[in-house]
Amino acid sequence: MKIQIHAVHFDASQHLTNYIQKKVTKLITFSDTIIDVEVFLRIEKPETPHNKIVEMKLNIPQHQCFAKEKAETFEAATDIVTDKIKEQIKRYKQKKIKNTNPEKNT
Repeated sequence: MKIQIHAVHFDASQHLTNYIQKKVTKLITFSDTIIDVEVFLRIEKPETPHNKIVEMKLNIPQHQCFAKEKAETFEAATDIVTDKIKEQIKRYKQKKIKNTNPEKNT
């Protein structure tokens, strides 16, 4: 799995990039077919308290998951985004299983 972290208009600390990589790596437990993950970090209007934005795009075969969250810290936003992606992966897998094993109504 390839992980790319893009800090837009600032330099992310090593601690932050390590934290994001750790959280993203845990997503493998929900799908071992993850191709790549892109994470975009942005700061919106520095004078507001909830100005840290994390966007995550995850690619698995024949599907793409995306989530975006704004929070007070990048770590908090990352936690919420990874939870959203986790739920999307679960729903996709359930839908895929349902479509490959349709119930017979006879």
